[in-house]
Amino acid sequence: MRRIPWAYAGRRILAAIPTMLVIITVVFFMMRAAPGNPYSAERMLTPQVEANLKASLGLDKPLHEQYLEYLGKVVQGDLGPSMVYHDKDVSQLLGEGLPYSLTIGGLAITIAMFLGTLLGILAAIRQNTFADYSVMSIAMVGISIPTFVTGPLLSLVFGVYLHWFAAGGLDLGRMNFHNMFLPIVTLALPQVAIISRLMRASMIEVMRSNYIRTARAKGLSERRILLRHATPAAILPVISYLGPAIVGVITGSVVIETVFSLPGVGASFIEGATTRDYTRVMGAVILYGGLIIFLNLLADILYAILDPRVRYT
Repeated sequence: MRRIPWAYAGRRILAAIPTMLVIITVVFFMMRAAPGNPYSAERMLTPQVEANLKASLGLDKPLHEQYLEYLGKVVQGDLGPSMVYHDKDVSQLLGEGLPYSLTIGGLAITIAMFLGTLLGILAAIRQNTFADYSVMSIAMVGISIPTFVTGPLLSLVFGVYLHWFAAGGLDLGRMNFHNMFLPIVTLALPQVAIISRLMRASMIEVMRSNYIRTARAKGLSERRILLRHATPAAILPVISYLGPAIVGVITGSVVIETVFSLPGVGASFIEGATTRDYTRVMGAVILYGGLIIFLNLLADILYAILDPRVRYT
């Protein structure tokens, strides 16, 4: 196994700094440009009370001063207090929802990688047969239907009508199979479809390569050729897709957590946006942006380790 390309990783991390700066800047000014404020949804406040509340959070300062002050706090790791939940910091709110989001996303991408790879291999070795057509048809359906349609349908059928799983929410705030199954399946289905199509195309190409013909000429069994030679090479495009796949799962959790009433980071982001909780939205965006950059970097490094042809210079 090759060494980790530390120099390349260091350059990517340095390049991520201006990327995060752009993300923070754009979202900061977009939130401030939106109509309303954190107190516009509250009961009617007197002008003096609203002015005091704004002064306590620094919202009475010029916009550029607010931006520079917020940026300075972020550099120190301080995401600030919530503008709606005055007794909690943004870090606390995100910390409460992060375990739910990571559990749902982690299990969803694990299932997607396993089933997608398995179905893709099956379709490739049974090319142009009923199995191949069935897998690809299911994959097209999975790609075409968005999660905000799949989620309510699964909840309605398996939660409301059949009572096999919980239609939404958590039992006493605890994560269990009964509550988490439908959100995980909803998130995993589109990725299973994409990964299976990607694995099928890659496996067909690898099985027609010269070194596979050489392995057959040497008398190796088809099972050994498939497991030892074809699959490790065919899975490389799937590894390169792993970064965007995880990003898709992370961003998809915003909708899924809202549909299934789960207290994750995505639901926190939606609530913060609707209540104009500026710091809460900014904290969620910074968390999502950091995760996306890190996971894409991780996928690139893993690809470089597995494929000796790749050189990051």
